Amino acid sequence: MKQKFLKKPNWIKIKFSEKNFKQITYIKNIIKNNNLHSVCEEASCPNLIECFGKGQVTFMILGNICTRNCSYCNVKHGRPIIKKYHDEALNLANTILKMKLKYVVITSVNRDDLHDGGAQYFVDYIHQIKIKNPNIKIEILVPDFKNSIEKSLIILGKDLPHVFNHNLETVKRLHKQIRPGGNYHKSLILLNKFKYLYPHILVKSGLMIGLGESFKELYETIKDLKNNNVDILTIGQYLQPTKKHINVYKYYSIKEFQNIQEQAMSIGFKKVICGPFIRSSYNAEYYS
Repeated sequence: MKQKFLKKPNWIKIKFSEKNFKQITYIKNIIKNNNLHSVCEEASCPNLIECFGKGQVTFMILGNICTRNCSYCNVKHGRPIIKKYHDEALNLANTILKMKLKYVVITSVNRDDLHDGGAQYFVDYIHQIKIKNPNIKIEILVPDFKNSIEKSLIILGKDLPHVFNHNLETVKRLHKQIRPGGNYHKSLILLNKFKYLYPHILVKSGLMIGLGESFKELYETIKDLKNNNVDILTIGQYLQPTKKHINVYKYYSIKEFQNIQEQAMSIGFKKVICGPFIRSSYNAEYYS
């Protein structure tokens, strides 16, 4: 039986301000003019107005077509267009320099067509960014590298980021439905092994809630992340990007988010960021 449509409560309303309209336009143009992509635009992030208004961007590399088709995600899916990404790396490094960023988040679409899931590209991009921006801090939000975890982790060690982020997204019971192509246990293994190999690097993960999980399942998942050496946890409300995507099962109240944050902090995370509009890279500079 299909979940009925839920009306958004008043604390989910996105407030628009024309105050930073010029800055938002500037960010959109600089992305477009340099042949780059942002997950903010591609995934229809609710924080785009706020973040672009503050000059914050999460860049998305390796194109804008994902090899997965997750039921919650608004990024295009299909067969990626093969192209040379060396120019993209240089364009990104130069764009970051032009924007005078001190902290940047780099993510990518899933690239199951690549033998290492795109790990070497992450290293190449990090290297180019550091050449142009030697004092910058880089956070990478990576896919699960599917069947190449061991290989990908060794490759990533060639040029490490400041923060390593991989989102678990949802609880174990819902994982196959929400993230087809992904694997709950393999995502935990990826997080755990990265921390084992590179213990001085912060490890981060994120969850969406409101997909039908119980509180018990949510807390079990939070414990799984802590037991697999995650330092920083983000938890936000799932918002349906279009009618084609999976429906929202529940809107969590501000008080419920506060309770979840307190529970998570009590088991030893370094930082837990919870709230309706929290996303994995939201204000990342201030939470790392």
